[in-house]
Amino acid sequence: PSTSSSSTLQSSSLPPITMNNGSGIQELMAAETRASQIVAEARIGRGDRMKQAKADAKELIDVYRAEKQAEFNNKVLSAGGSGGSASAKLQAETNSDIKAMETQFDGNVPKAIDVLLSKCCEVSLDVPTARIRSTQKIFG
Repeated sequence: PSTSSSSTLQSSSLPPITMNNGSGIQELMAAETRASQIVAEARIGRGDRMKQAKADAKELIDVYRAEKQAEFNNKVLSAGGSGGSASAKLQAETNSDIKAMETQFDGNVPKAIDVLLSKCCEVSLDVPTARIRSTQKIFG
């Protein structure tokens, strides 16, 4: 049984492995070098493809942005006739809101001053224990 298995191994299509003066090791090292070069080229290629994809995506985004900006500009121009009255109405609403906020601000100034003064006058003279311990560590 062992003789037949050895004869089948020798009759396989693989050439016999021989180690003449380290030539097998040199072949392995050369194969490893070639594999490293292939991997490095693949990485460079992937980086180039990523850069190209980013450039293509940026170009598509710019085109889309330009289209949407043109649509917006057309809508603004088409609403231009009524836009003047709408703009005046918006400006009037804004001015009334500003006036209401100023009135509210002026009414709340004394309250804010009272709160600030009360907090400034509330001074605690207790030293936290953590501060005492850290000072004791520093100065012994």
